[in-house]
Amino acid sequence: MDLQKHAQQPDTAPGAAELRASDADRDRIADLLREALAEGRLTADEHAERVEGVLAARTVGELDVFVQDLPVAHQRRAAHASAPSRPTAGAIPVDPDDNVVAVFSAAARKGRWRSGRRIHAYAVFGSVEIDLSEALFDHQQVMIKAFAVFGSVEVRVPENVSLRGTGGGVLGSFEVDTLDATDDEAPVVFVDGWAVLGSVEARPRRGKLVADILDRVQRTVDRSTRGHLGH
Repeated sequence: MDLQKHAQQPDTAPGAAELRASDADRDRIADLLREALAEGRLTADEHAERVEGVLAARTVGELDVFVQDLPVAHQRRAAHASAPSRPTAGAIPVDPDDNVVAVFSAAARKGRWRSGRRIHAYAVFGSVEIDLSEALFDHQQVMIKAFAVFGSVEVRVPENVSLRGTGGGVLGSFEVDTLDATDDEAPVVFVDGWAVLGSVEARPRRGKLVADILDRVQRTVDRSTRGHLGH
């Protein structure tokens, strides 16, 4: 069966299906297909056909087609609808919790650090790196206001958070890889601002996950297992 020609469009949130797919999006779908093959839900030929389609897919909607008949599809659709495109009213303060400034220099926030709700990044003839891949999230929504003037601001997030971008560029580049978490309680990182003769880039860092989400999921699995065993 040719899924690309015959499958119907999945019930994603309006506009989500048209978003350009990232390499991380393709890797996640490929992982789901490998799991389906191991569970016996797909034959080897079906798996090979779908992986070939995943590698050629250009949008999130095209990727969703390849898992729409698998149980995980229902979880993914719920996750797409759970992350807003803009912060919830009152969730983000007006004043920044942290300012990261690079003027003819470089500045960074990375490693095991505690993220505030609002971070301002200014790169003027310099570079700013904000790496949240190992950060501690005390809040469910985080806003990063990035301004790059003849400079660059680079944002990296864990793979299991949601990522949204609403900025723009003036003779510059503003690129945010939209990301949807599978856990509706996962943090949402919003990247806003402008790139003027510079660049702002936000992407997931492959292999990095927010640990407390995994711990919560594991506790849920443990409770479910104990319930089935009668303990």
